[in-house]
Amino acid sequence: MNDTTPFLAAAQPASSPPTATRRPIRDLPDELISQIAAGEVVERPASVVRELVDNALDAGATQITVRLSAGGVRLITVEDDGGGIPQEELPVALRRHATSKITNLNDLETVATMGFRGEALAAIASVSEMALLSRPAAQASAFLLDARSGELRPAARSTGTTVEVKELFFSTPARRKFLKTDATELAHCIESVRRHALARPDVGFAIWHEGKLVEQWRATFVPGQDAHDALARRLSDVLGEDFVTQSVAVQHRVGPVTVTGRAGLPDAARSRPDHQYCYVNGRFVRDKVLTHAARSAYEDVLHGHKQPIYALYVEIDPARVDVNVHPTKIEVRFRDSREVHQAVRHAVENALAAPRAAALAAAAAAPNPSAAGDGEHFKPQTPQAPVWNAQAAIKFEERGHRVEDLQALWGSRSATPAGPVADPASGEAVGGLWAPSAQADAPAAWATPAASHASDTPWDGAPSAQTAAPVAGTPTEPPASNPPTAWPVGRDGNETAWPLGKAVAQLHGVYILAENAQGMVVVDMHAAHERIVYERLKAQVDSGARIASQPLLIPATFAATPQEVATAEESADVLATLGLEVVPFSPKTLAVRAVPTTLAQGDPVELARSVLAELAAHDATTVVQRARNEILGTMACHGAVRANRKLTTDEMNALLRQMETTDRSDQCNHGRPTWRQLSMKELDALFLRGR
Repeated sequence: MNDTTPFLAAAQPASSPPTATRRPIRDLPDELISQIAAGEVVERPASVVRELVDNALDAGATQITVRLSAGGVRLITVEDDGGGIPQEELPVALRRHATSKITNLNDLETVATMGFRGEALAAIASVSEMALLSRPAAQASAFLLDARSGELRPAARSTGTTVEVKELFFSTPARRKFLKTDATELAHCIESVRRHALARPDVGFAIWHEGKLVEQWRATFVPGQDAHDALARRLSDVLGEDFVTQSVAVQHRVGPVTVTGRAGLPDAARSRPDHQYCYVNGRFVRDKVLTHAARSAYEDVLHGHKQPIYALYVEIDPARVDVNVHPTKIEVRFRDSREVHQAVRHAVENALAAPRAAALAAAAAAPNPSAAGDGEHFKPQTPQAPVWNAQAAIKFEERGHRVEDLQALWGSRSATPAGPVADPASGEAVGGLWAPSAQADAPAAWATPAASHASDTPWDGAPSAQTAAPVAGTPTEPPASNPPTAWPVGRDGNETAWPLGKAVAQLHGVYILAENAQGMVVVDMHAAHERIVYERLKAQVDSGARIASQPLLIPATFAATPQEVATAEESADVLATLGLEVVPFSPKTLAVRAVPTTLAQGDPVELARSVLAELAAHDATTVVQRARNEILGTMACHGAVRANRKLTTDEMNALLRQMETTDRSDQCNHGRPTWRQLSMKELDALFLRGR
């Protein structure tokens, strides 16, 4: 035997597999077809509840009652007061793909009802014992249909429909083994009804389990009343009052897309995305476009990996969205996902942009009958803070040196003058600040505090001497010729009438303490000023300026995938807007020739790969804005006032007034809060006053 024999012997299988017997192709039995469909539609009792509530809403119900036993495994009963099903149509309703909601392809492409496939009842009946009881208003009596036997007989019931489902998955015991505990299945059923309740404040819902009422949400919408108020009341009933108090209203319309609802404040963010609800034409969906759009709107204001809370309702022409994508109808596909993404993102961004200080002050100043004394009702006037121009010049004193321009103190400073320059009005030195006379020739730059404050310590690890890169096209602003000599006050003459109040002290060179009508305000001066500078930079770049770039002495090359090469070639203009120059070096290699000036010390290859990946995955406009904002945020952090910087009272007041008129000033660029309110009630509680 030669040397190869053992190897060949080892390679041979011990025994050949048995030859499979070929089965002929044939039609499946109707019952098996229904059970296969049930496996797609009915995952657990909550799936049955969802489908039956969908049908009840399509029937025009104003009150829906769900009764469960053993978490819905033993019994699910859904009662409604809708239009009902005529006697002759009851047997047809249990057939596969029988429905009254669509008749042709055009109806399917423009479906506006919750259900439309006509398979839910047939699928549920194939894996359970189901009975259908219904009566239309024009029918003398109700009729009961037993799905298993097909028996149809008269019964007593008012107008509407009742669907009873017993012993779910009794015919498929293997499927029943995958169900969880009764408590878990009950929780899923409640969540399913909760999703419907959030979208329909005009309908009342009640959930009973084992004969006990576990949840009830009464209808909050009455014809003639404001729909937004009704939605807010329903959100408060379902998700809790904190959801409404810690959120802002969303109302935005652009083209064919309308976005309404409420977006949670950054402070209300949670560790889990369990309070995120998106609806398309009244249907709860899980869609990556909507989720990404909402999350993108929080990029500038959310700290870390927190998850925002929101309830957003997208209304769009049914012809522009395909709901026939998933068997459970929980996924959709948009004809133009970009327009929907932009609409949702801008809707949430605009809602979060307005500073909250004024709104909180107005709410706190509302009449409170309990505060009346001696039989008289106290009716304080809501303070109306005058609109403050962030660029207005304010004249104040700083360590004996007059600064004529607020912009010179808080924003633009020239890196060119090395020493003090003279104030043209007084001839006195202005330390290392950018003097008004130098503005015409000096480039606009957002730098760290002046060299005269050598004791300043860096914030967030940023070197205090580093100067942020200039933004090309940054306009210069001359000082006002006649700056006011006194700080403005509220309409009632009280300085505390301003939403953020009047500055009274500075704490350890880090926090500003202010007094307003509600009590005390604590402000993180670096975080607040960082947001102000950041929003100014964004406004400047939005006006048409490009981010300055720095050419690399030696281009950084890297092996690129075909998709990266194609993206770099197609998005050359987008990359240039970001200050990046990425060009093909060979068919499989890209070269980075220039990077944003602010990020010149980073890894150019990693930066290029990240931006190209974003460009390939998402809309170019979104990528540009995200990357640009990240760069501007870095610049703003370096340009903001540092810790241990001693501020005068007028400087602190200047910062408070700018916060009141700057978008998103409630959070810094990293999502941390910039200020906190301590009410007199909270202060009294700390010192046990009134006890």
